[in-house]
Amino acid sequence: MPPISRRSLSLGLGAALLASPFVDLLSGGGRARADAKKTARRLVVFFTPNGTVPSRWRPVGGESSLSFPAGSILEPLTPVKGDLIVCDGVDFVGVSNHEGGMAAMLTGGGDAGSLSRGMSVDQFVASKIGGGDRFASLELGVQTSAWGGNVQTRMCYSAPGAFVPPDDDPASVHARLFAGLAPAGAPADPRVARRRRALDVAREELAALSARLGKEERDKLGVHLASLDKLDASWGVGAAAAGCQPAPMPVAKPSFADQGAQQLDLLVAALACGMTRVASLQWSHTVGPQVFDWLGLTEGHHALSHIDDSNPSGVEQFVKAERWYASQFAGLIDRLRAAPDPAGGTLLDSTLVVWAKELGDGRLHECKSVPFVMAGGGVWRTGRLLQLNGTPHQRLLVSICQAMGLTNQTFGDASKGQGPVEALWS
Repeated sequence: MPPISRRSLSLGLGAALLASPFVDLLSGGGRARADAKKTARRLVVFFTPNGTVPSRWRPVGGESSLSFPAGSILEPLTPVKGDLIVCDGVDFVGVSNHEGGMAAMLTGGGDAGSLSRGMSVDQFVASKIGGGDRFASLELGVQTSAWGGNVQTRMCYSAPGAFVPPDDDPASVHARLFAGLAPAGAPADPRVARRRRALDVAREELAALSARLGKEERDKLGVHLASLDKLDASWGVGAAAAGCQPAPMPVAKPSFADQGAQQLDLLVAALACGMTRVASLQWSHTVGPQVFDWLGLTEGHHALSHIDDSNPSGVEQFVKAERWYASQFAGLIDRLRAAPDPAGGTLLDSTLVVWAKELGDGRLHECKSVPFVMAGGGVWRTGRLLQLNGTPHQRLLVSICQAMGLTNQTFGDASKGQGPVEALWS
């Protein structure tokens, strides 16, 4: 093989390094399907912290007569209860306290040797279905990072101990999503034009290098060139496709409540535009101290979560905050129902939404009977209450994977539970 000049090699390697973070998106496997079961096309994880008061959270009724008592935490979900499956009795086996619950909630306690390789369920699903998307996954947050990145403040993992941090800044998210999205006839974004000129130079240099390489090296370089095309596409989708409209420009320095509303709008817009099929919204973090002053509360959320039944007025304040979170989940469902799916129907019809928590009874620091609420997806019969009686939550994570068309029978620590929750398919 003819010698490669130092200049060509350095330029080629530079372009390859530019492309390297995106190679996995190209080589990641598509959706694995064991059978003809209907599957969801998108997954959204919605997290709120600090557990619950089980007696004030728990719905009433049988499996098909789901209802939420007046004054209960889930009562704001009444208008959308036909879209829900409420799972009562899900246990994080062998796990306790805030940190343990936060670490295990989406990972199932998996390590590098597990089938899920220590990934959180959102990242595992994204690794299987997100390879062709502009964003394999999109992580949004609401005041998650004041304490830095640690086991208390992070829920998404790409490997054991490897956090996937959420973006807490709606303005940053808006720029990432819509910098290159413009109405037909509008002038091109100059930032995107500059980036694309740099990519064009890199493509030319890689093409020149390719002519001087052997077949094996050319094939590898071809993957890098393709990844540059993917990167180019991620910098804007041009004029909006049907159903794809930019979310409103976020206001500067929003409150906790306003920031959450902006992130919800951005999340749904990203799904509607086909930018991603896996997204998460993390409200605060375990031990989250936010004061819900817009509700007239004066104590932080975490402090309220530890008030016991001997202080009924304090419990009512915590319930008031939790009802507000429930209203935000209902708002997400309403947004998804209002957004058309380009394949037909609405986004809610084909998006599985999971409301997760890291604790059951926050007063006891228990990870037993941890609340999970599922919505949409078009996979399972909704409008139901499932009594799961201590089912390990690893089986619920398997169920989420299988609802997305995957075939794995374990997730996380397989010694704690295997197979899906069959009652979801009944």
